[in-house]
Amino acid sequence: MADYIRLGFTHVLPLGLDHILFILALCLYAPRLGPLLWQASAFTLAHSFTLALTMTSVIRPPSSLVEIMIAVSIAYVAVENLAQPRATARRPLIVFAFGLLHGMGFAGALREAAPEPGDLAPALIGFNIGVEVGQMAVIGLYILLVGVWTRSRRWYRACVAIPLSLAIAVAGAAWTWERLQAAGYI
Repeated sequence: MADYIRLGFTHVLPLGLDHILFILALCLYAPRLGPLLWQASAFTLAHSFTLALTMTSVIRPPSSLVEIMIAVSIAYVAVENLAQPRATARRPLIVFAFGLLHGMGFAGALREAAPEPGDLAPALIGFNIGVEVGQMAVIGLYILLVGVWTRSRRWYRACVAIPLSLAIAVAGAAWTWERLQAAGYI
């Protein structure tokens, strides 16, 4: 199980730049801990569900489409950060929906480890734990480096949230374009 925990963690930190940017976008939108934890919980619940469904072959989404939609999800949450000055009640629902996509993407990484059929439950549990620890590390680093010092400042949105959200939106859009081309859709 320790190997799967390590795999889940490294899939986020340092290897998962797309997942790091998604979590960072959540942090930017909800500088207060309560709303951020609601979003992170919705994301966790959703990706755990589809990771299990994908690993057990209950669902078999095309990986190219999943990767495209993950890129779209990154761009979307960043654009929503730009458009909405405050967290809305629907944001956890949106994050939940995108978590479903990310779980299917996580399955690709776990599949590469090729767990034996009898090891599937420990693999799923361990990988999920690793992903969660990785996500909490991203959130913790953000809070320590940015959130604690700036979140209550009047200039936070203009000087931190907007520029970083814009950069994340551009990255998400670029990844979307790149993945659409790689999949032969354009």
